[in-house]
Amino acid sequence: MRQPKIIDYTLLVILSLIWASAFFNIKIATYSFGPVTIAFLRVFFGAIPVLLLCYYKEIKIEAFSKDWHWFAMIGFINLVAPFFLIAYGVKSVQSNLAAILMSTTPLSSTILGHFYTKNEKFNLVKTFGILIGFSGIIFLFSDNLLIDQNNFISALLILLGSTCYVIGGVLTLKISKKKMKM
Repeated sequence: MRQPKIIDYTLLVILSLIWASAFFNIKIATYSFGPVTIAFLRVFFGAIPVLLLCYYKEIKIEAFSKDWHWFAMIGFINLVAPFFLIAYGVKSVQSNLAAILMSTTPLSSTILGHFYTKNEKFNLVKTFGILIGFSGIIFLFSDNLLIDQNNFISALLILLGSTCYVIGGVLTLKISKKKMKM
C-alpha cells in the first residue's frame, strides 16, 4: 500500500463535500419532486457515467449474464430502495439530521457483518464501538428537539435506507464469493 499524498487528501475532502451535500440537495428536491421521481433520477443520472466508463474501458457488464436476478436484487436493495426511503424520509426531517442518521451505516455493517460473514466477527473494540454508536442513536430518538412524533417514522425510514446499503454490500460480497468458486 502506498503512502497517501496531498492529492489523495484533497480528493477525499472533495468527495466528503459531495456526499455531505447530497442530503441538502435531496431536501431541496423534495419540494418539487416525489420520492419515486428522486430515486429514479438519482439512479438514471448515476448510471450514465458508469455505462460510459464501461463502454470506454470495454468492461463487460455482468448484470446481463445468467445471474441477472441477483444483480437486479442487489441494484434494488443497494440503490432504488435506499434512494426512495431517504427521499421520503427527508421530506419530514432536517437534512442535517438525515446525514447523522445515515452515519449509522457502519453500525449496521458491523452487526450484519458479524452474522453474515466469516471474517467480521465482534471483538471487544467493535462491541464497545457498537454500544457507543447505539447510545447515540437512542439519544437522538429520545431527544424531542431532533426527532419527535411528527418525524419519527421518517427518521426510521432513513435508518432503513442506510441499512439497505449494508444489506446490498453483504449480498454483493456473497455473489462475488460465489463467482470466485465457479
